[in-house]
This record gives sequence, C-alpha cells and structure tokens, in this order.
Amino acid sequence: MAIYPKTAANFSDQFPDEKSCWRYLEKIRWPSGFECPGCEGKRVRLLKGGLLFCRGCYRQVSLFSGTIFHDSRLSLRQWFHGIWYLVHQKTGVSAVGLQKVLGLGSYRTAWLMLHKLRKVMIRPGREKLRGKVEVNETIVGGRQSGRRGLDHQGNPLVVIAAEEDEKRIGRIRMRHIPDGSGCTLEAFAKESIERNTEVTTDQWKGYNGLKAAGYRHKTVPGSKIGEEEILPRVHLVASLLKRWLLGTHQGRVERKRLQSYLDEYVFRFNRRTSKSRGLLFQRILENAVVTEPAPLKSMAGS
Repeated sequence: MAIYPKTAANFSDQFPDEKSCWRYLEKIRWPSGFECPGCEGKRVRLLKGGLLFCRGCYRQVSLFSGTIFHDSRLSLRQWFHGIWYLVHQKTGVSAVGLQKVLGLGSYRTAWLMLHKLRKVMIRPGREKLRGKVEVNETIVGGRQSGRRGLDHQGNPLVVIAAEEDEKRIGRIRMRHIPDGSGCTLEAFAKESIERNTEVTTDQWKGYNGLKAAGYRHKTVPGSKIGEEEILPRVHLVASLLKRWLLGTHQGRVERKRLQSYLDEYVFRFNRRTSKSRGLLFQRILENAVVTEPAPLKSMAGS
C-alpha cells in the first residue's frame, strides 16, 4: 500500500525524480500488485516513459492509460507537485498561481491541469447525505431576484444541500441547474440525498414532489432565494461559495465551467477539518487513476 507524504520535507524526499512518482502511482493504481491483462502475469519491469513490461508475454502496458495523465505533456512529477500545492491551499488555487509555482510557460497548460484535477475531486459512488438536510437554490452572479423556474433570465442557478450537524454544517452537495422545476430538483435530491432523509426546504412548488420521491419533506415559510433566517446552513454555504469565487477567482467563472468550480468547493468544504493534507493528496490520485481522460477539445471549450 502506498504511504502518502505527511510534510513538505517528506514530499521532496519521497518524490525526488520521475521514476519515484511512477512507482508511487503504480501502487495507487494496483494496490494488490500489477497483473498483466494479457497473461495475468505479475513479473513486470518498469520502463522509460512509465511503461510496464510483462516478462511473461512481453506485453507493454502504459501506467497512464485510462487516467487523467494520459497523453499529458507534463511530467508526472509536475502533476504531483501541482496536486500537493492544490491540497495545501485552503482557499483554493488559480491558474495564474499554479503556473507560477510549477514554472509553466503557458497559462493555458495550468488552466487545463486545474480543470482536470477538479474533474477527479468527486469520488465515484460517494455516500449520499443523510440525517437532516436543508435544500435551497441560490444565484451565482447577477441580480438576486427573478423567476425561479426560468433560471433568472440567464443568471446561473445553483441548488445546495447541507447536512445538519447539531448547530453546525455537515457535508454539502451542489449542482448547477438549468431551472428550479420539480423534475430538476427531484433529480438533484435523488442523486445527492439518501431516501427517507428529513429534507427541509422553503415553500417553492418545485419541491412538492419530494415526499412522493421517498423523503420526509418539511417546509418552512418563505419562497425567496437568500432568506437566511429560514434555511441558515444553506444560506451560509451560499455566502461562503460566492466569497470564495470572488476572492480566489475574481468572480471570473464561465457558466459552462461552473460545475467544476462547485465540485472543487464541495471537495474543500467537506474536508475543511482534515488535518492530513497528505491523505487528500493520495485521495486525488486514487480518483485520478479511475477517471477517463477528458478530450483536450472538451476541456478547452474550443
């Protein structure tokens, strides 16, 4: 089992060169040891470029195929340094900041790297929220009023779910949604919240189907977005999100990429009390080796 670095000094000692990064990723990807897909042999040799050579059938398998590192022009050591930097910045990372830290010649390279990493922050099959959960929508950017079912005339609409942890906030989930219709909000609930959970919302009609969908639905008076006194946890999360977007990214978040920023914020918020940054580093790598590489064209939006 791969042992994650616990300090900056540990990180530098553990990953002094490219080969040490390959070895670590090999353990992350195949914790029980590599097994050749051709002959099921376990006797392999690590070649230049991260290729695994099977001594039984002479097959070569790329360490990076089927991962976000596939076809990347960056070295794996640069990726490791980027991930280490990412998990150690509690307020988030901008592409400009990452470019400077890694000494990259291109802003575009840093930007693509960040979006690929945001893609793997959401763990496949993660546990849904449970217990008592508040749900409401908020507008990110633009004016704070409008017609809820019509996405506020183009202003991005985000639905937020926040667990109650006594008087505190537990885990959260967020989704950029096209509208506040019942179909959209019920789909978010089914994706994010365990059935039979107590879900509290305002009196917006889009939530009327939650009881039939298997939730213990409670409503509180009010149907305006941003009414902090009725759903305090959701309102606080929404305020913190907007402050983060404005402070870290200067509010310059493209609508079509908003979900990736929400995924990063959820990842950071749900791990805000974690004392082990090294473990977060390892968690991102574990997700990275099971996430198919995104086409450059889709990431760049060109």
